[in-house]
Amino acid sequence: MSVYGPAVKIHPVVLASICDSYERRNEGASRVIGTLLGTIEKHSIEVTNCFSVPHNESEDEVAVDMEFAKNMYELHKRVSPTEVIIGWYATGFDITEHSVLIHEYYSREATNPIHLTMDTALQSGKMSIRAYVSAQMGVPGKTVGVMFTPLTIKYVYYDTERIGVDLLQRTRVLPSRTKGLTSDLSQVAGSAARVQDMLTTMLAYIDDVVSGKVAADNSVGRFLMDLVNKVPTISAEDFENMLNSNINDLLMVTYLSNLTQAQIALNEKLVLL
Repeated sequence: MSVYGPAVKIHPVVLASICDSYERRNEGASRVIGTLLGTIEKHSIEVTNCFSVPHNESEDEVAVDMEFAKNMYELHKRVSPTEVIIGWYATGFDITEHSVLIHEYYSREATNPIHLTMDTALQSGKMSIRAYVSAQMGVPGKTVGVMFTPLTIKYVYYDTERIGVDLLQRTRVLPSRTKGLTSDLSQVAGSAARVQDMLTTMLAYIDDVVSGKVAADNSVGRFLMDLVNKVPTISAEDFENMLNSNINDLLMVTYLSNLTQAQIALNEKLVLL
């Protein structure tokens, strides 16, 4: 839904933070709002972080703690200097009259800020996530209104975020809806199994193209060529030696970590004697 304006790339940590803010909202609050942080590129806006902002809302007025928002942004700049204010978010399905007033504030903090809505109450039957950009409309010199135009949303993640996303996906099929963290070795085994499955799918596609069962796709061929070119040229013996060396290093670090934990636990018991 949208063709106007830049694409909005959202990281999973942003969505999780918004849901957490909604669950921790004050009693009687219908929604929560907050500031979106990220980076701005030529054709896209990447949302990498956010924080909630206290506010009070009634039918007649809305009050936002601007001082809190400024202090939180100053603290975030110390940790991530590259992240800037790119807009704000609100939980809910619709854009209200108060949203226009809040958007005016963020228009002073960022150039053409985006507005992200997230239906945490599942009013539409699912957690609908939408992004908008505002544009003024009306007659010059007369009453001017604001129109929110939807933007394209894409979900992206870092490699570290992928671990949490995969863990959340596995809880969907469990009756208890809980899943503990797996060991490092189990994660390596799972990653290797996924790579093997993808290679099997790729080889099956290549065989079908060679045999004439499937029409060749030039774009897929270019992706496969890029993949092959990225594989380093290394002999099987050198690869095995490198792998064994890395495994030995990992086992040594694990052993030293367990030894340190044992010494700390022993020291705590000796202090209590």
